[in-house]
Amino acid sequence: MKIAIFSDSVLPVINGVSISVDALVQALREYGHSVHIFGPSVGRKLDHDPNVVRFASLPLPNAKDVWIAYPPYLKTLRKFRRHQFDLIHTHTCGPIGFIGLRWAQSHEIPIVSTYHTLYDRYAHYFGMLPRRYVRFKIAKHTNFYYNSVQAVITPSEASEKWLRRHSIDRPITVIPTGIKAPIHYSREDVREQLGISPQFKVCLFVGRIAQEKNMGTLLKAFSLASQSDQELRLLVVGDGPYRERCIDMVLELNLGDRVTFTGFIDPALVGKYYTAADYFVFASQTETQGLVVNEALAHGLPTILVEGGGASAMIQHNENGLISNNTPESLSKNLLRAVTSESLSAKLSEGARATARKNGQAAMAQNVLNVYQSVLELNGSNPSPTLRIKTSV
Repeated sequence: MKIAIFSDSVLPVINGVSISVDALVQALREYGHSVHIFGPSVGRKLDHDPNVVRFASLPLPNAKDVWIAYPPYLKTLRKFRRHQFDLIHTHTCGPIGFIGLRWAQSHEIPIVSTYHTLYDRYAHYFGMLPRRYVRFKIAKHTNFYYNSVQAVITPSEASEKWLRRHSIDRPITVIPTGIKAPIHYSREDVREQLGISPQFKVCLFVGRIAQEKNMGTLLKAFSLASQSDQELRLLVVGDGPYRERCIDMVLELNLGDRVTFTGFIDPALVGKYYTAADYFVFASQTETQGLVVNEALAHGLPTILVEGGGASAMIQHNENGLISNNTPESLSKNLLRAVTSESLSAKLSEGARATARKNGQAAMAQNVLNVYQSVLELNGSNPSPTLRIKTSV
């Protein structure tokens, strides 16, 4: 097959959507399919992948890691027309996602879309506009866009429920993003490299540091837990617009010597921080799935998080992690449960690895291909033999 991927967020920008897109592209190519990526330009950075096509784009003033494509699109359209794509798969409903939809319609190409993000939870990025108005407009746009495609993929039951609640009547398939098996490092060597003393019990957060990640609850919970255990330390891996405010909160909570902000870390090296950690903590309620939670599970980390959104959907309480209420007290209590019980931590770690083994890239790709097959058959196309492979995963 020739597949065109359209997304307003692709590498080298690092976020859940771009990582999901990259994982899917790699997996589809391993199945032998030709995949082209249509995304925004990101400054002057060059692509090593010849199948990446960039739209001229500019960063949003209040979100420098969000790049918006601007017209004219004629040059990119000519590149698109050089290929006779069998299917278009969009991953956002922004400008580039909308272009993918329009080109699919005008060229009569089957189209599938993945709903990655609870967009209404990001209304605070729209400046002075009332949040209620912004959320209403987002809901209307979401309804129009996803009812215009032929099938929808979403990574969790939480996001599927959101779509159904907003009257999306297209077929929806829940397919979590698969991740590769982690690279194994020596824990002792990594801790020495990162300057972490052997006696410290390290809690880890990985992700974009933004207001919607509920960082206040996370930091307050760690403050309460560290009052009971002086050896607890927190590593915050990532960067974002809320980082300075989080640093201020750390100082206000007198945690300056117990919390480390690493800033941006090359994704290829983030595995070292998972290896060095003892627990993974996460308070965001705005995720459709929480890729970093899946990564933590793959590294066998007991995961303690706040209920709500898709991040907690892959956690079974007391089996592969602990689910807390959205309060610092509840999150702190569950963190201390894991810290003070070696048997519980061992059980959660074993359960985490078992869960991760079920969510690999091969399983994700085969399930996505099954969705492609259903759409191609609906359009009277002749699916490739690879698409006919069925799996019970």
